[in-house]
Amino acid sequence: MLDKLTQKVSDALRFISGKSAISEKNIGDAVDAIKMALLEADVNLRVVRRFVNATMEEAQGEKVLRSVDPGQQFVKIVHDKLVSFLGDTRQDLRLKGPDALSCILMLGLQGSGKTTSSAKLALRLKKEGRKPLLVACDLIRPAAVEQLAILGGQIGVPVYKEEGARDPVAVYRGGVNWAQKNLIDTLIIDTTGRLQIDEPMMEELSRLKKAAAPDELLLVADSMTGQSAVDIAKTFDEKIGLTGVILTKFDSDTRGGAALSLKTITGKPLKFVGMGEKPEDLEPFYPDRIAGRILGMGDVVSLVEKAQEVIDQKEALALQKKMEKETFTLEDWLEQIRAVKKMGSLQALLEMVPGMAGQVSEDDINREELKGQEAILSSMTRKERANHLIIGPSRRTRIARGSGTSVAEVARLLKKFEKMKTMMKKMSKFNRNPQAAQAMMSRMQGGFR
Repeated sequence: MLDKLTQKVSDALRFISGKSAISEKNIGDAVDAIKMALLEADVNLRVVRRFVNATMEEAQGEKVLRSVDPGQQFVKIVHDKLVSFLGDTRQDLRLKGPDALSCILMLGLQGSGKTTSSAKLALRLKKEGRKPLLVACDLIRPAAVEQLAILGGQIGVPVYKEEGARDPVAVYRGGVNWAQKNLIDTLIIDTTGRLQIDEPMMEELSRLKKAAAPDELLLVADSMTGQSAVDIAKTFDEKIGLTGVILTKFDSDTRGGAALSLKTITGKPLKFVGMGEKPEDLEPFYPDRIAGRILGMGDVVSLVEKAQEVIDQKEALALQKKMEKETFTLEDWLEQIRAVKKMGSLQALLEMVPGMAGQVSEDDINREELKGQEAILSSMTRKERANHLIIGPSRRTRIARGSGTSVAEVARLLKKFEKMKTMMKKMSKFNRNPQAAQAMMSRMQGGFR
C-alpha cells in the first residue's frame, strides 16, 4: 500500500532528517524531491502546490533552522501537512441513535465496488452493535440484486429486495416498512450505477435522496483510478451532495493520489478504505496513521488493533505462561500460524512496522513456506502436536504423505521448532533476570557495530 510514494518520500527525507544543522538549500532540495514524488503519485497539481507552499513557508522559519534538532522538526512539518491534506482527523458516520432509523445512501459508478462495500459496511455496523438492513435499489446492473442477496447471506445481514421492481424509490419505501416491523436501526441502500455519469442516473439518485433524506451519502470510488476518482467525487458532490467517500482497492494502491487529493478538492472526508476482498476488509480512514506510513514511520496502532481482533487476551496470556513454563507445543504453533493468516496480508502487516514500508515485496514473503508449515502441522495427530518427541521415522513418513510434502521438510520443521523452544527458554530466563538480559543485549549490540 502506497509503496512507491513511501519509498520516494523516505528517500527525500533521509538526507535531512538526521542532520544537526540544515540550510534553506537542504530544505528546498527535500521539498522539490517530495513535490516530484507527489506528482508521480498522481496527486492533484493544485494540492501539490498548496503542500509545497505551506511546507516551505513553515520550514524556512527560524524555529526550524535554529532548533536543537532541525531535521526532525522538518519531518514533523511534512507529517503535519500530510495529515492536514488527508483530512486532519478520523471522520465517523453521523447516524442516529438505535431508537431511530438511520439511512445511508451508497453511490458510485459500475465497477467501483459499491455493492461489495455496502455489504462490508453492513458487517462493520453489525459488529458495532447496530441492526443494519441492505436494500437492493440497483435495478439497472444485471445480477446486482442477486449479488447483494448473496453477500447479505454470507455476513448474516438481511437484504430487502423486490422481484421485478423498476422504481428504486418504491423499493426503498418497502425497505422502510420492513425495517420498522423488524426493529432495524440502519438502512444501507445500494443504488444504481452506470459505466459513466449521465443525467438519467443523477435524476434517479436525486429522487431517491429526496425520498430517503439520508444521514450519509457515501461515494464508493476505485483508488487505483487516481485523479479520475477525485473528478467523479467532485461531480457527484455537485449533482447530489456527498458526506464522505469510501476508497476501494486501497491495499493495492501504490501511489495514493486519490487519497491525498480528495479532501482538498472536494472538501469531503475519506471515511473508509477497502483493504481486501473479504467482508471484514473495510477499515476506518485515519489521516495521521496514513501520513505515518507514507513517511516510513509504520502504523503500530493499526497493527495492534488487528492483532486484538483475532487474538483473545486470555489466550495471549495463556500463551505467554506456556512460553515461560516451556510448555509451548506444536498445537500452539499451529494456532499462531492461523491467527496470523486471519490478520490479512503478511506484506500489509509488515508495512505497519516502522521502517519496513517499501522494504518488503510480495516476492520476499515466502507464503508457500507458511502454507507448507500449516499443512504439516495439520497432518499430525493431536497427540503428536502435544508431544513432538514421539514423531519417529514412520510418523514423519505418514505426515509428509498427508501434507503433500517431503520427509526432509517435516524434519526441518521439527528442527525449527526445537530452536524456537530453545530461544523461548532463554527469553524466559532473561525475563526473570533483567541483568542477564541487559548483558545479552550489550553483547548483541557489540556484534552489530
